Amino acid sequence: MRILVLHSDVSADAPAEDQDTIIAARAVSGALQSRGHAAPLAPFKPDETALRAVIRAEKPDVVFNLVEGIEGKGALAHVAPTLLERIGVPYTGTGADPLILTCDKPRTKRALRQSGLPTPDWAEGPDWTGLSAGRWIVKSADEDASVGLDDASVVDASGVVARAVLSAERFGGRWFAECYVDGREFNIAVLEENHGPRVLPMAEMTFEEWPRHRPRIVGYIAKWDDTSFESTRTVRQFGVERREPVLAHVLRGLAERAWQLFDLRGTARVDFRVDGTGQALILEINPNPGIAPDAGFAAAAQCAGLSYPELIEKIVLEAMR
Repeated sequence: MRILVLHSDVSADAPAEDQDTIIAARAVSGALQSRGHAAPLAPFKPDETALRAVIRAEKPDVVFNLVEGIEGKGALAHVAPTLLERIGVPYTGTGADPLILTCDKPRTKRALRQSGLPTPDWAEGPDWTGLSAGRWIVKSADEDASVGLDDASVVDASGVVARAVLSAERFGGRWFAECYVDGREFNIAVLEENHGPRVLPMAEMTFEEWPRHRPRIVGYIAKWDDTSFESTRTVRQFGVERREPVLAHVLRGLAERAWQLFDLRGTARVDFRVDGTGQALILEINPNPGIAPDAGFAAAAQCAGLSYPELIEKIVLEAMR
């Protein structure tokens, strides 16, 4: 097959979270070539005429969509599938409407709550209805990659508004507050298989030698500075299915229900916290998880017995269905 690997158009001086799409695109292209496919790369331009010209020139059987945003704005990731659908070319990953919904975290949480799926309480400006005593974590409402997330993001209720204002001034966009769950963290990778969700081996993020006074969060530094204390001490572990089958059954069921609720395709990651009572709570739905060889999704696939080239080819074959 001929597979066009379409990626975000980022500059050489873009931040690490944006550069990651280039790393992933090169890895995906290499993996596909190792399986005997032609896999040219192209940057995405949010212009239908320009995209049609690329499609005419490359004549792909399918597009591997790695567009995670436009000019660093993840909330605009839906533009790529919108144009690909308009042009009529098959592509990997979730469609435009689910991307629009899941890229808005408060809106995602409302959909979860309305469908009976558990998620921590939250509050939004300008009125901040629902804000009560306790600890809260202030997060971007429409960007992922842990942008703006650090220890100071976890505040008492009295500090929520000031933190949200400060974050908006520094990073732009909308910010909201979620009830901070001081518990275990699980990142569940879900892969499309035969038009349905296949939950891959479940990863727990453990906080090794973590100072007691620090909130247990996987912040921006942990994700993007491999040499940092935060990165080296947040360790991915597999095996909950064997050690705690009841909890694994609950996590799997919730991840599958979330996949169906948001009509996801290709790949997704569902992030959980499990509180002190053992209740699993859905934090976020990521329909565009990192797919680079060193990312958590690839690690889960490897744990399931899928090599990286096998994983990438499987994603393409599902899109061709």
